[in-house]
Amino acid sequence: MNRQLISYILVAIIIALLPAIGAYPIFVMKIMCYALFACAFNLLLGFTGLLSFGHAAFLGGAAYATGHALAVWGFPTIVGLLFGTGVAALMGLVMGALAIRRSGIYFAMITLAMAQMVFFFFLQAPFTHGEDGLQGIPRGTLFGLDLSEDINLYYVVMGIFFLGYAICWRTINSPFGQVLKAIRENEPRTISLGYNVDNFKLLVFVLSAALAGLAGATKALVFVSATLSDATWQMSGMVILMTLIGGLGTFTGPVLGAFIVVMLENKVGEFGRFLSNTTGIEWFKILGESVTIVIGLIFIICVMAFRRGIVGELVHKLKKS
Repeated sequence: MNRQLISYILVAIIIALLPAIGAYPIFVMKIMCYALFACAFNLLLGFTGLLSFGHAAFLGGAAYATGHALAVWGFPTIVGLLFGTGVAALMGLVMGALAIRRSGIYFAMITLAMAQMVFFFFLQAPFTHGEDGLQGIPRGTLFGLDLSEDINLYYVVMGIFFLGYAICWRTINSPFGQVLKAIRENEPRTISLGYNVDNFKLLVFVLSAALAGLAGATKALVFVSATLSDATWQMSGMVILMTLIGGLGTFTGPVLGAFIVVMLENKVGEFGRFLSNTTGIEWFKILGESVTIVIGLIFIICVMAFRRGIVGELVHKLKKS
């Protein structure tokens, strides 16, 4: 436990120093937002065994709620973040109450169907501004810090990420978390032990939705906008990829998966153009512009070479040695 705590402190120090060594703050903040989103999703799939295809609804819903609260209602930044997180938790309560009545593929399809309903609502609702999205969301101030300065916002986002990560860690390393693992491993036996499984599923679904909403609300602050892309089914698929690539049911796996996916999204195009200019082969440029193809290839490689995800395989190897 002490080693784990020391490693987390070292990682926090490294992240805090990244802007000083030339890292682009917006890029790192994007990674942290998606990493928190993936950690929230991992609570549901990795530790409870519930596959949701609708988690983008919470990310997008919180982004829109926070953006509207800050830009239209003039809420303080902290209240706007809490409001967005609360909206996502409420959405999770409604969607979870309906979805937990089924399991397996039926659970996944119900979450997908409801997320698509939410998407079409956002598409047509006047407060979201349709395909244009909410633009010019004010960052405001927080604890005396002017968040219009990227470096100030960076450390706020860093604090939010570590808070969300700590909530995930504490949830799993608690009696509540042990019951979630029991549900994942053998739900009928957990029921036979006297646990109300539906209540546990609903609670973890709401918690996961709230943390996903916190990620969405923070992302809206970072990019001062909320768009439909945050609520699409593709975003729900992306968070599944992040979790599976990094390592399902691990704490650091989703963070690594988010880093890999965001890095690919931002750097594949540049690398493809570089190879095309260097070798003269136009195919490299076309491949670089097709980010989804590259991510798909990476996913296939990870599934074939790292069945437990990258971190999962490393942990397994260490345990064997």
